[in-house]
Amino acid sequence: MSSVTASPSTSPPSGRHQHKVVASIEEALADVKDGARIMVGGFGLSGNAEALIAGVVKKGVKDLTLISNNAGNLGKGLNAWLEAGIVRRFIGSYIGTNEALHRAMAAGTVEVEMTPQGTFIERIRAAGAGIPAFFTPTGAGTVVAEGKETRLFDGREHVLETALHADFALVRAKKADRFGNLRFYRTARNFSPVMCTAATTAIVECDELLDNGAIDPDDVHLPGLFVHRIVEVREHEDAFEYGNTRKRPL
Repeated sequence: MSSVTASPSTSPPSGRHQHKVVASIEEALADVKDGARIMVGGFGLSGNAEALIAGVVKKGVKDLTLISNNAGNLGKGLNAWLEAGIVRRFIGSYIGTNEALHRAMAAGTVEVEMTPQGTFIERIRAAGAGIPAFFTPTGAGTVVAEGKETRLFDGREHVLETALHADFALVRAKKADRFGNLRFYRTARNFSPVMCTAATTAIVECDELLDNGAIDPDDVHLPGLFVHRIVEVREHEDAFEYGNTRKRPL
C-alpha cells in the first residue's frame, strides 16, 4: 500500500448525504479513542481495509478491543496493531500462524477470547438485529461452554451466547455511493456487511466512490442506512497469504 491518503472524488459531493464522504483517513478516524471496541472486516488478508488499519496505528490510540475473525497474518493486516502494542483484547475465531498474537498471549499482554466461527458471526448478526442473546449447540460440552448458561432443547444441550457489539466497524468495499450503499468484491465481502450493522459507527474504505444511483439496487450488498462514514482509497497492496499452484499432469 503506497499511501493512507484518500483519493479525490471524481465528482463533487451533493445533497444531504455529502457529510458521509470524508477527504482523508485521518478525518474518517477522527473520533476513534483509547479503549474503543473495533470490528474489522476481513478473512485472513482478504478484504482488509488496509488504509484504515494503518490509520489507527498512526493515530496512536491504545487499549483497543479488536473484534475480527483473525488478527492478521504473516506480518500483514491487523498484525500491525499487535506489533504496535495497541490491542488489549482480541475476540475472534482464528489465530493460525500469527506469531505476534501467540507471543502476546504468552506474555499476557493481550487477552484472547476464542469463539467458534459460526457463533462469532451469529453474535455479530444478533447485535445488528437487536437480539441480546441466543442458544446454540455449538461448543456445548467443551471449554467454549465454561462459565456460560446451558439448557436442553429437544434433549440436546445448548450454550447461551450474547450479542457482540462495537463502537466502530472498519470495512473495505469495492464500490460505494455517497449515501453509503456498498458492493463488495467476491469473498472480500466476508464479515463486513454484518459488522456494519452491529457497530455504532461504520467506517467504509472504498476502492471506488460513485454518485447515488450508480449502483443497481439489485447489486447492493449493504444498504447505506448502516454506513456513517466513507473514504475513497484507490490503491491497495491486496496481499494474499499463500499461493497454491498445481502442475499439469504429464
